[in-house]
Amino acid sequence: MTDAATQDVADNILTLTMNWPDRLNVLGGDMVDGLAAGFKRADEDPDVRCVILQGAGNHFCAGGDIQLMQDWVTADVETRQEQFRMFIERFHVVVNAMQTLSKPVIASVHGAVAGAGLSITMGCDLAIAADDAVFTLAYIKIGTSPDGGGTYCLPRIVGLKKAMEIAMLGDRFDAETALSLGILNKVVPPADREQESRSLALRLAEGPTIALGRTKALLQASLTSDLEGQLKAEKESFAHCAATDDFTEGMMAFMQKRPPEFRGE
Repeated sequence: MTDAATQDVADNILTLTMNWPDRLNVLGGDMVDGLAAGFKRADEDPDVRCVILQGAGNHFCAGGDIQLMQDWVTADVETRQEQFRMFIERFHVVVNAMQTLSKPVIASVHGAVAGAGLSITMGCDLAIAADDAVFTLAYIKIGTSPDGGGTYCLPRIVGLKKAMEIAMLGDRFDAETALSLGILNKVVPPADREQESRSLALRLAEGPTIALGRTKALLQASLTSDLEGQLKAEKESFAHCAATDDFTEGMMAFMQKRPPEFRGE
């Protein structure tokens, strides 16, 4: 498999596409490495101010590569465990890079959003889905527990009791249900998904990138911070943003009653 995850940059947006459509964009080694490379580029390239993560073909991502797992299952127990540990560690590099990236990440999903595909979706900052999307955490169906940050994100989004239901039963649910649970921000017709995702990405890419990154970090930290710690973090973040060119532009635009022209600096 080549070009398992493709990159395209336009208008300060990196579109990162999982590109194994005939296998429903399952996560094999090449796919994981391709996603890692994409998020590394997003972090290092100042021209990238927002990321869209999507799947090629008719589906977003159907989870892990079961065919690859079947090969590992034939090994002895110790070897099998080590193979899974090593692969999941590679996958978790991607998850961590996505969540710590100081730029917004949008999941643009359709079709199957299963297993690790759902974990990835929940780990993105915002998520737009076509109304044909079908969601399931699925891990329990093959006798294992979730990975990819699924158990971190899910209870924070839907609450503990509902998270137990979704993770322990592995039932499928539709896009409207995912929207009502807070997993998604918006549901649109399939024909509109790419344009709606790009419109949102353009809005973010034209925003004050440093302030957006700081806001993302503050909101994530708030889940494990006490009030005193959060207030201190807000103070330091505001001061950091106040030193940027975008803050100066935002203040001037406000006083002059015109739209700001942020440059991400």
